[in-house]
Amino acid sequence: MLSSVLHSKRAVQVNIEIMRAFVRLRRILSTHADLARKLAALEKKYDAQFRVVFDAIRELMTPPEPKKKRPIGFAPWGEK
Repeated sequence: MLSSVLHSKRAVQVNIEIMRAFVRLRRILSTHADLARKLAALEKKYDAQFRVVFDAIRELMTPPEPKKKRPIGFAPWGEK
């Protein structure tokens, strides 16, 4: 937000790069949606023989779940 208010050359460049990053992100997300639609169409077309292949592709398309964060510090003696 600050880069759009300031009028220096650097602020203008930062604002342009922010907009480009959002455009790239939107393009990546739309490509991912297109891939999911094409995969669903292929899955309907082919029989259960390719089920393993489609399941593997879907597993690769899902983002990994974030790891559970452990608390920082030490637990008192005897507790975990």
